[in-house]
Amino acid sequence: MAAILNTIIIWLTAALLLLPTSIHARELGFSIGNNHPVTGACKNVNDWKAAYGRMRALDRRMNCFHTYASSDCDGLVRIAEAAVAVGGKVLIGVWATPPDHFGAEKAAVLRAIRGFGTGWIAGVAVGSEDLYRNTQAGQYHINPQDLANQIYDVRGMVRQYDQRILVGHADTWTAWVDPRNDVVTRACDFVLTNGFPYWEGASIQDTLKYNVYQSSLWKTQGRVSSVNPRCKVWVGETGWPSNGDPFGRAWPARGNCQNYANAFWPWLCKKSDMTAFYYTLDDNQQAATNVERTFGVYYINGQRKITWPTNW
Repeated sequence: MAAILNTIIIWLTAALLLLPTSIHARELGFSIGNNHPVTGACKNVNDWKAAYGRMRALDRRMNCFHTYASSDCDGLVRIAEAAVAVGGKVLIGVWATPPDHFGAEKAAVLRAIRGFGTGWIAGVAVGSEDLYRNTQAGQYHINPQDLANQIYDVRGMVRQYDQRILVGHADTWTAWVDPRNDVVTRACDFVLTNGFPYWEGASIQDTLKYNVYQSSLWKTQGRVSSVNPRCKVWVGETGWPSNGDPFGRAWPARGNCQNYANAFWPWLCKKSDMTAFYYTLDDNQQAATNVERTFGVYYINGQRKITWPTNW
């Protein structure tokens, strides 16, 4: 009888080992682009290593970048090489539109996996704010079902190499609470939710007093859990600019940038174990407007703009 029980235990253990289980641990870091924020040139491997260094100088617990595109600037292969070299992680961004760009993005992901394995991958986000752009005039639109199909497509591709890789999508919180987009939520292992109280026209005082971002996160969590209970909700982007024109009652200022980070980041890290990305590491001289250039926690010259909160 004991021999039979031992055999059953061995069979059950082997079967459990074959089941796909998430390798995901909580990751914290910044959402960041493939181009150098001063020159606009494609970042090289050393640029990415330096970026990991600046992030870790803020807090050693932050070790992951969320990128937006994989084929642009050959960015994924370059950041993958840097991540492996420094022991960092990457939440891969795959641009979803137009179709030929999506094909190039998939090919870039395959090159990076074949070249560097999967240990550096924190997940794959297929698309960035595509559902939000569906509500905007003059933008490239994608049907939510087509975006969901792309998520299934990429999941099938990457899980040939590692069954534990999570695949999802990044979008605004207003997109995630819209029932028209539930088909995308059902396709996701995780959703990245982006929200900026500044772009909602909220003053920094109201933002902090009334938990403006937190409310958007709670609404997203409520909708997502009702549509896909197994889907994780992560923070994809949030932050506050330090310069430029006001938007409604929201004023860009270094002090407001500091106050927002002081209030939001410790709250998030103390209250949850979710993966989260702040926007962004460095000011971006290449952005279109003064406001968009100044969301970084570092100035263009590499000096810290704010004291990053570590009290969590």
